[in-house]
Amino acid sequence: MKTKFFALIGILFSICSMVKAEGDIPQRPPIIGVAHIGFYTKDLDHTRSYLRDFMGYDETVTLEKDGKVSLSVFKVNERQFIEIFPERTANSSRIYHFAVETTDAEAMRVYLKSKGYKVPDHTPVGRTGNYNYFVTDPNGTICEIVQYGKEGKMADRCGLDLSKNRISTHMSHVGFMVPDVDKALSFYCDVLGFKEVWRGGGNPKKVSWVHLQVPEGYETVELMLYDEKPSWERMGSMNHICLEVQDIYKTKAILDSRQQPEGVKVPTPPKAGINKKLQINYYMIDGTRIELMEEQPYDGILAPSSKGKLMKYIAKEN
Repeated sequence: MKTKFFALIGILFSICSMVKAEGDIPQRPPIIGVAHIGFYTKDLDHTRSYLRDFMGYDETVTLEKDGKVSLSVFKVNERQFIEIFPERTANSSRIYHFAVETTDAEAMRVYLKSKGYKVPDHTPVGRTGNYNYFVTDPNGTICEIVQYGKEGKMADRCGLDLSKNRISTHMSHVGFMVPDVDKALSFYCDVLGFKEVWRGGGNPKKVSWVHLQVPEGYETVELMLYDEKPSWERMGSMNHICLEVQDIYKTKAILDSRQQPEGVKVPTPPKAGINKKLQINYYMIDGTRIELMEEQPYDGILAPSSKGKLMKYIAKEN
């Protein structure tokens, strides 16, 4: 009788263990927004002046290393920032990384590890006081995972550095080059839970842009596709940010009244994009594009998603 009793206990223990094991499968925590993008620049002072004096943003955090500025952070709003770093390699891609905000960076670390991605052994606290770490997507783009901390340099500036002169108070998306769209979709959609919301392109037979919305928010990342090796100028245009504005012509008038730093490309005239949203492109000293765009299509009707073929870059062997 005791043998049957202990056997029953063993079975129940095994069942409980199985249930517990299933319950312990790491789950993806919420991703609630696009937090920031980090760019390299060949001229840090010029780029800081461009963002501060021309675009109107406050430099909320400045970090130094060996007596030189190693990071400048400009505040778009309380949860979105533009980070600027001095270049490490000349004539290289200007994008360093972009970041998404999660409610639980440690849970995300455990989840990503369970999916086979390389992550730190623990969630560190960064130089600005946030919980953050890098994960590299299958195309080599660095995606930073951020959970805002309650202490540190960023938290100390909460409620401050929100200039009335800033040209926009919301970064609607970040765009970055993607050679293999299938690999990108497998990571951002299948692993991180992003939702595809739109495809577009200048050629109706080809898809150049794929917009993916964060799973628990409304901001997007724009996958910039290509099938030929891009020029330096084209790279600066593809790796970009989009700042949302209410009226593109009023925005242009404001910027026309300000002194644009010398050495940058002339901005494009206002026009409706393929998505039927009015926009202007401005450029920083490295050719990095800042897209200013109205929130809604000019006629209030969303542009249809492209049915063209997704572009993919296949490197040619020498």
